[in-house]
Amino acid sequence: MHSQKAPFFTRLGRLFRLAGWLFRTGRHLRRIDAGNPAERDYAVITLGKGALEALDIELEIGTPPADNVKGVLVAANHVSWLDIFAMSAVYPSSFIAKQEIKDWPVLGKMGQNAGTVFINRNSRRDVEPINQAICAALKAGQNVSFFPEARTSLGLDILSFKAALFQSAIDADAPVQAVTLRYYDDAGKRTTVPSYAQVDLVRSLWRIVSMKKLRIRIDFAAPIRSGKDEDRFMLKDKVESSIREVVLSDAHDSEK
Repeated sequence: MHSQKAPFFTRLGRLFRLAGWLFRTGRHLRRIDAGNPAERDYAVITLGKGALEALDIELEIGTPPADNVKGVLVAANHVSWLDIFAMSAVYPSSFIAKQEIKDWPVLGKMGQNAGTVFINRNSRRDVEPINQAICAALKAGQNVSFFPEARTSLGLDILSFKAALFQSAIDADAPVQAVTLRYYDDAGKRTTVPSYAQVDLVRSLWRIVSMKKLRIRIDFAAPIRSGKDEDRFMLKDKVESSIREVVLSDAHDSEK
């Protein structure tokens, strides 16, 4: 059974609501007090929920995160630009993102105001200072999220994880929260339509608003800590295995 398309005026309505959300959120983020973590977390949660509501996207929380755990390195599989909003709606944190996003219209500026750290994935010189910055944030009790695949996949499997940024969790003696994101269409089947792997931002947005229904399921594993004699590669393997198991659990039931 193929998923159905949303009516044309439904698509336009979603785009208009998203434009209104962008305007309101941009103004709100400019007023955030960077020194007030509670205010910032509330703004990030509101940002995530608002984006999903504007686009009529349903968010399902499968396995919820542990309560009252701060200073966590959050590692998730990466399917779509929607990943950030889904995670933010449930688990506020700062994000590590590729440098190119900083130049995106509106969204890039919003990311900066929300505390996103932009890095050059092609430069090894960026890795050490970024790890130091993440380590300091973790020790201060701040959650930091990143996508260790370093680029988006179609969502029915995961790409090999990069180990470099897991070093920050070891240095800070911080737990790692593995997060798995899966996307479903109106027929309840896994779908690759929201993937950002093979399209530009405009086409990706149109594909998403054209879906009759989109549901994102987000699952949180139990926090993972590195063992006494483990390095970042071993920690990476633990997290990668945990996420891959969930991603593949129903990938056979998909609508591409």
